[in-house]
Amino acid sequence: MTAPLRPAAQAFDAIAPVFDSRFNQWRSVTAQRRAVRNLLVEAFPSGGRIFELGGGTGEDAAFLAHRGFDVLLTDPSPTMVQLANTKLAPLGASAEVAAGEDMEAFAAAHRSSGSALFDGAFSNFAPLNCVVDLSPVARGLARLLKPGAPAMLVLFGTFCPGEMLVEVLRGRPQLALRRCRRNEVPARLAKREFQVVYHRRAAIVSAFAPWFVLEKSVGIGVTVPPSSAEPWISHHPRALAGMEALDRILAGPLAMLGDHVLYQFRRTSVS
Repeated sequence: MTAPLRPAAQAFDAIAPVFDSRFNQWRSVTAQRRAVRNLLVEAFPSGGRIFELGGGTGEDAAFLAHRGFDVLLTDPSPTMVQLANTKLAPLGASAEVAAGEDMEAFAAAHRSSGSALFDGAFSNFAPLNCVVDLSPVARGLARLLKPGAPAMLVLFGTFCPGEMLVEVLRGRPQLALRRCRRNEVPARLAKREFQVVYHRRAAIVSAFAPWFVLEKSVGIGVTVPPSSAEPWISHHPRALAGMEALDRILAGPLAMLGDHVLYQFRRTSVS
């Protein structure tokens, strides 16, 4: 019997058929995605075998597959995985249904099948914020990655001035400080309720030790506004281009002020 989907997976499964048409047209999303992709290509070995966690409809996996990477995407939404496989199959890549909470069991099954270890892993646009406990994710990735392999994990920042400003200007001041909350925060998508957690940097590092060591943090969307500024910001491409250029300067020193933060981990030799 197939296990029921968790609330977050139900929400994203419901929106999957219109996900690309809704989000891909937004220039702020494109700008943040471009920043992440540049870092992925820089970190992963050419032609490497790459594992994606929470890959949605496969936009980033397809980008990497087009550049010669061998990609396996996972996502808890069956509809997302179906759409991703439509994109990835012609490129020699694939997608499977797997949730972050179940990553240990997925990794055990993957290893028992004799499949090779991966040269790198990534997760983009915060699917890990829908996972309350990151420890199973860390243990699963540790079993899937080669020693020395990079794990590039993009989560929501916990203090985003851009979002605070946007929410106040939109007349929703009650949402301006939601990322400061340390417990689970209610979220809503496709008329479905679920919970997100704004994981602190120290908690993320602790969950991934001792199998991973944090090498650096990079801000994604320090000045590029969050998607809550859409569709307004997409109508001002020149201003957004300037913000994107400024992001490249501030992404390192002001990483923790980003809409998202990319945590670049390195797999240790600890078994």
